[in-house]
Amino acid sequence: MSAGASLQTFFASLPNLLAVNELRAAVTAVRSARSRGRAVIAGFGGHVIKCGLGPILIDLMARGFITALAGNGSSAIHDFEIALVGATSEDVDATLGRGAFGGAEETGRGINAACTAAAADGIGLGEALGRWLEAAQPPYADQSVLVQAYRRRIPVTVHVAIGTDITHIHPTAVGAHIGAATHHDFRLLCSLVRELHDGGVYLNFGSAVILPEVFLKAVTTVRNLGYPLTDFTTVNFDFIQHYRPLTNVVRRPVAGSRGRGIALTGHHELLIPLFAAALSEMPG
Repeated sequence: MSAGASLQTFFASLPNLLAVNELRAAVTAVRSARSRGRAVIAGFGGHVIKCGLGPILIDLMARGFITALAGNGSSAIHDFEIALVGATSEDVDATLGRGAFGGAEETGRGINAACTAAAADGIGLGEALGRWLEAAQPPYADQSVLVQAYRRRIPVTVHVAIGTDITHIHPTAVGAHIGAATHHDFRLLCSLVRELHDGGVYLNFGSAVILPEVFLKAVTTVRNLGYPLTDFTTVNFDFIQHYRPLTNVVRRPVAGSRGRGIALTGHHELLIPLFAAALSEMPG
């Protein structure tokens, strides 16, 4: 392939085997869902945002390739800090030894205030964080998934396990408020997962534990309530294929349901932009 070749030429030159075919299948599934108006839910872990890939998710939202998002506590924290200061405060190795890790005052105060407001207003944590940031008019709002989704009225759910996030050690943390806000988002996610039936896609971008567990519970809730949930695609993106995503995203939800599970392996900072480009440039 010549040095001046296009991305389309690059994708067309890839061999028809193994991971390339899996990538093509994932691209085809998302394109089909978009053209048919089916749901495409993107779950994302903290490292995805910390690697600077928030703008990729925002672009996919803007182009209609993502209809809803689900994050864990760390992804929300990183996105919140990026919106406010253009970077994240996390440097565990440099701060843990002196007891300063997780001590960012503004982060704890702001996110816990959003949790309290969510509990009071009966909304989810994702919406509450987007609303809080929108009101604050942060200087880097264009790089924030939470803000851009809030402005587009695209639902974002945030799924928190108490004790996993730095905001839980802040003195303003109230467990009842955190729990109410994230429980609202679990119920919202269940309603979103219901829309995967008949051609939707669930993308798991780099969450190894929290979101695979939450997604599996959402799948079983939808089916337990008697709604059909078959013939959809799940895709796990990670630099190491872990047990829970492979089991709870790729295998179990689509077993016996005419669906398909796909696992794509690679560093987030390479694989996710490649996938986003393939949605536009890969022939097919």
